[in-house]
Amino acid sequence: MTAEDHRIDRRWEQLHTWGPFGFLGISIVLGVATAAPDTSRALWWTAWSLAGAAIVLQLWWHGTRFRRAERGRTPSAAGSAYYAVRWALAFALAWLNPFFAFYAATGYMDADELLPRRWRRLGLLASAVTVAGAQSGGMPLRSTLQWSLFGVLLAVNSVLQMAISHLNEQEKQRSRERTETIAALRQALQENAALHAQLLVQAREAGVADERRRLAAEIHDTIAQGLAGIIAQLQVVLNTPDPRAAEEHTGRALDLARHSLGEARRSVHNLAPVALEHDALPEALRKTVTEWAERTDTRAEFVLTGTAEHLHEEVAATLLRIVQEALSNAARHARASRVGVTLSYAGDEVILDIRDDGAGFDPLALPARSSAGGFGLDGMRARAERIAGALTVESEPGLGTALSARVPLVRHDS
Repeated sequence: MTAEDHRIDRRWEQLHTWGPFGFLGISIVLGVATAAPDTSRALWWTAWSLAGAAIVLQLWWHGTRFRRAERGRTPSAAGSAYYAVRWALAFALAWLNPFFAFYAATGYMDADELLPRRWRRLGLLASAVTVAGAQSGGMPLRSTLQWSLFGVLLAVNSVLQMAISHLNEQEKQRSRERTETIAALRQALQENAALHAQLLVQAREAGVADERRRLAAEIHDTIAQGLAGIIAQLQVVLNTPDPRAAEEHTGRALDLARHSLGEARRSVHNLAPVALEHDALPEALRKTVTEWAERTDTRAEFVLTGTAEHLHEEVAATLLRIVQEALSNAARHARASRVGVTLSYAGDEVILDIRDDGAGFDPLALPARSSAGGFGLDGMRARAERIAGALTVESEPGLGTALSARVPLVRHDS
């Protein structure tokens, strides 16, 4: 439903709520203004009693309307009773003074809300009788001309209110159809969004598969052939009695080994960690920290905060690689005695914090990473940025180092 539809509905709601009060007030003012000077005291008391009862009835229904969950929009026994009592009061008041036909006309406004379908036409006819009687000169009807006029006015009022009721029904039907169409369009948009996300996942998976095939072929063409060459050179060394020839072949084997090691470092950058084959990220990090602490004889602990989620493989691999590189740096450069690793699941992102009490450094004075080096801070930052994350570094000489990686929480595809 559009904002304009909501605005129109609100206006109708206000009319249905305050319209009876307004028409009753107009009827009372006109009735008092046109009352005959010689009106008896009993007739005045009767008219004011009926008008007071009508006011009380409207106040009661006004309070009930705002207490009801449906705000009076659904026909009910209370609504039918209210309609009948209001009609009776309007009929009696119009009998005393024709100007109370304004109050009786409120029956045209809300019959579809208050009365069940089978009683709706009868309720509208009863209101039309009251209005036509008042329009024909007031009740009781005393002459043939007045009766004839009443019949014509009753027919006109009935036709008008039936036409209005029919148009009302058509408008409600169109409103329901618009609502259903909007709901169907919204559902279609959601389905399209889900399909789009699925296509993106499939495209990413296809890209990962292609990259794995490329790496497999690269390993076969480089590392495997290099290892085969090393074996061949070493076999020559074992089988030759010439020291100079053995030295030459040993040098070739060393060159092949250095080359293969460089190729291995280059290729392993994009491979998924073995630690994640059987464990989720929190358990893999816990084992990694524990094993590193035992190997380096350094105090280290892992802390998990928030509710763990099954992350996408690339996200989990990135965070594990960052931790591995950070621990390696702490062991080789920081000379830390204590390291803490915290993994936090925070809403739509995952936060990884690594802190140590080591030597620290000036982040602005880092030397350029050499081609023989590992990932380093630049590599960790590149890993985080590759999955739309970020890495921040806080360190000072002698005050330790704190790394924080924030990446989107992308769940594992089920």
